[in-house]
Amino acid sequence: MTISARNQLKATVKSIKQGAVNDAIELLLASGEKLTSVITSESTKNLQLTEGAEVVAIFKASSVILSTDTSLVLSARNQLNGNVIAVARGAVNSEVIVKTAGGNEIVAIITNTSTDALGLTVGSAVNVIIKASHIILGVKRA
Repeated sequence: MTISARNQLKATVKSIKQGAVNDAIELLLASGEKLTSVITSESTKNLQLTEGAEVVAIFKASSVILSTDTSLVLSARNQLNGNVIAVARGAVNSEVIVKTAGGNEIVAIITNTSTDALGLTVGSAVNVIIKASHIILGVKRA
């Protein structure tokens, strides 16, 4: 299966915190960086997720928030530091590619106004922010 979401990162399930409706799935990327995904408990069962399971963390480029202020305290669980490696401006939006400290490439789509306000250029240090509820998990069928 091919999907349109630009960000697809291979990960291992580190832990599962079960809730009444949703579960928090802590993921470990090959780089050692961590992400958390919040999915329904039913999805956890349907995907047969267990600690150590291999998954793909999937999120759209438009779900990525960028900040140049790394001192912010935010409620979003997923925050990775990195540097901009490419900026492509369109008529309205910019595609910004960030290489995280662990070497993962993450694509963000933000407005040109935001690109300018943040002063983003190749080499800019940024904080990549992704809400846990925006990360979809996929597994290979057996």
